[in-house]
Amino acid sequence: MNRPVMIENFLRPPRSASAIIADAVRFAGLLSVAIAAIWFELTDAGVLALTLPALVIPRFLGARPAFDIVCGVTVLVAAWSNIADLYRTYPAWDIPMHFLCTGVLAALGYLAAGRLHVVPLPGAPDYRRRTGVVVTTAFGLALSAVWEMIEWLGAVFVDTIFVAYDDTIGDMAVGGAGSILAGILVARVRLTAETDVSRDDAPVRRAR
Repeated sequence: MNRPVMIENFLRPPRSASAIIADAVRFAGLLSVAIAAIWFELTDAGVLALTLPALVIPRFLGARPAFDIVCGVTVLVAAWSNIADLYRTYPAWDIPMHFLCTGVLAALGYLAAGRLHVVPLPGAPDYRRRTGVVVTTAFGLALSAVWEMIEWLGAVFVDTIFVAYDDTIGDMAVGGAGSILAGILVARVRLTAETDVSRDDAPVRRAR
């Protein structure tokens, strides 16, 4: 997908109720950053700002509104959970957040790679379902590793974030499990919009 088409996807007005909700979630993310900057600490605003790419990228990629909503809500809940200190108050809350966040971001990563012609998009003639599962899982495991590195950097240089070997491995394992599920969804569920524009400027066909 070339840059003009991605811009066209981003600028396309919402054509359904779910697309309007997806844009509302994006606005809620931007509003969250402003609220955190005014009433909380700047580090909290920074945490919420990290969600903005995950909120905006689905629109550039022409993601299906339902997937767009799930992605946006998931990353916002994860970020606000950090600000509300839920991870310390309820340590088990970390598990579903790693599972869901890693899964949706891994699926988003596969769509981005497909748009950049790195991997075939679902519905393309050369697409194989096993490709979606394997590559999405690999993306998720890589994201989990990068996130744990970021947590370690935060613990050393920014804040007293709890980092331990068992916690790190457990988080990566849960993220990997979420990635496997995301890969199955990539292989079997349409994650692009009905009006999606493919590399040939035609709707992408669903994989058989």
